Amino acid sequence: MRSFLPTFVLALAVTGALAHGPTPQKVDQSVTVAASPAAVWKVLGDFPGIGAWHPDVAKSEGSGGNGEGATRNVTLKSGGTLQESLDEWKADAMTYSYRMGEPDVKALPVSSYSATVTVVPDGAGAKVSWIGRFYRGDTGNEPPDELSDKAGRTAMNRYFADGLKGLKAKVEGTGAP
Repeated sequence: MRSFLPTFVLALAVTGALAHGPTPQKVDQSVTVAASPAAVWKVLGDFPGIGAWHPDVAKSEGSGGNGEGATRNVTLKSGGTLQESLDEWKADAMTYSYRMGEPDVKALPVSSYSATVTVVPDGAGAKVSWIGRFYRGDTGNEPPDELSDKAGRTAMNRYFADGLKGLKAKVEGTGAP
C-alpha cells in the first residue's frame, strides 16, 4: 500500500495539471502620437466612434454615448461583430474601460475580454496605451489551433496594433482608416 500511495498522488497531480482550463491572457500595446493629449482624446474618447479611426472597422453603432453602460456594436471588415459595453469613462484622466458582450469568434478568436485605453502626455506629444485581458476562443482543455491562446494573442495584438496605427494616422493627419 505504501508504494501505491505516492504513485496515486503523482498520477492525480499530473492529471490535474493536464486538465486545467484556460488561463487569462494579456496584450499591451502603445503608440506615441505627435499631438497634444487633448487632441488625441478628442478622437479616442468617443467610445462609439471607433470606426472613425480603426482601419479594421467597417462600421460602429452605439447607444448611450460615453456614459457608463453605453454600448457599441463594431462590425469588422474581415467579418463578425464585437458587442462591447463601457464600464468606466473618465474624461479628466483620459481613460476608459470596456468589455465584450456576446463572443463572436469570427470577429476575434476569444471568448471574453476587457480592455482599457489611456492617453498620457509624452514629451511634446501623447502616449496611448491599450491593454486587454481575455480568454481564448475555446475554453475547453484541448482547443483547436484557431481558438487557442496563441490565436487569441495574435488576433488581439493585431487588432490593437492596427487600431493604434489608425489612431495615430487620423490624429496626425497622415491618413485615415
